[in-house]
Amino acid sequence: MSSRVIAANPPAAGLALGEASTDRIEWIRLSLVFLPLATPISDAKVLTGRQKPLTEIAFLFAEIETKAGHAGVGFGYSKRAGGPGQYEHAKEIAGSLIGEDPNDIARLWDKLVWAGASVGRSGLATQAIAAFDIALWDLKARRAGLPMAKLLGAHRDSVACYNTSGGFLSSPLPEVLANVEKSIERGIGGIKIKVGQPDPMVDFERVKAVHKLIDGRVQMMIDANQQWDRVTAQRFGKLVEPLNLTWIEEPLDAYDAEGHAALAAMLDTPIATGEMLTSVAEHWELIRHRSVDFIQPDAPRVGGITPMLKILALADHARIRLAPHFAMEIHLHLSASYAHEPWVEHFEWLEPMFNERLVIRGGRMQVPNRPGFGFSLSEQARRWTAQSAEFGQRP
Repeated sequence: MSSRVIAANPPAAGLALGEASTDRIEWIRLSLVFLPLATPISDAKVLTGRQKPLTEIAFLFAEIETKAGHAGVGFGYSKRAGGPGQYEHAKEIAGSLIGEDPNDIARLWDKLVWAGASVGRSGLATQAIAAFDIALWDLKARRAGLPMAKLLGAHRDSVACYNTSGGFLSSPLPEVLANVEKSIERGIGGIKIKVGQPDPMVDFERVKAVHKLIDGRVQMMIDANQQWDRVTAQRFGKLVEPLNLTWIEEPLDAYDAEGHAALAAMLDTPIATGEMLTSVAEHWELIRHRSVDFIQPDAPRVGGITPMLKILALADHARIRLAPHFAMEIHLHLSASYAHEPWVEHFEWLEPMFNERLVIRGGRMQVPNRPGFGFSLSEQARRWTAQSAEFGQRP
């Protein structure tokens, strides 16, 4: 289902446009796309009854074109719930970008967030903005003829990558072990498996089996998806310390900055969290409390590249390492531009949505030489589109 909205050119928010503004946003298309997963996926949140198995991912795509003929594409996403809400909120505010200078990305982010400020400046409101913001950054890098990492200022041309998709709790241990071997053969540099089951000793047996199979060939991480209390996290953390894990992820509730800080001070194993937070302010709580050794922001969840860069600046100042969550197509570039050696998470789930593929070699994901983020929507993504809306007139 498609709709068209013709928006009048609005006055610019903030300063009036001057001689330096030589381009205008003339057309935007929003698309709500549902990506089906081959099999239902479960982590600890499902086993504790807090969520249902994951069967599909909802994407909000924004395609933007300008008077001068430049274009960019960006996306946000939601798992289990919220995708249609993001799409509807994005439709409400999209028209305010028509007629604006696409270069004024930070100002336009503020304009969009204030357009919907009555529903807050985090959560669904900023996640809906992410698709626009990422598209504008993509447009800027494409116009410059540079990969996004190079536009931001790269520290490296490849990033260490670890696989998550093969280690979910919905997979029995033999399947997890087979997935581990496949990932190592593909050149993945790290393996993360899910924990957080009602019986921690069942988790411990799975962790030991995977650790034995890896046998030091790659690094290993575990992820409890916020399902432990403080005592369980402390006890399990001490139990696995001899395994020399790269990190323990989301051992506690995402908003328990003090608890994570106490755990980080107590354990030798590094602590990682941050993926569920949706604002710069929430990540600042983790940073200022020294709650994490690896911070894990998610650009689509925090509102795009503009707020993500603020988080990375704060983390850099605190000398915290980076391991952004999901969306490797975006986070590869941000990780490559981060000062301290980062990780990027490998999920092959999104590959059908795009025409391009990322290359993994020697445990590292290679920054592509394509301009922008280096991806374009596939015909399959078009077929999975449930709703779309257009704003302005296509150049």
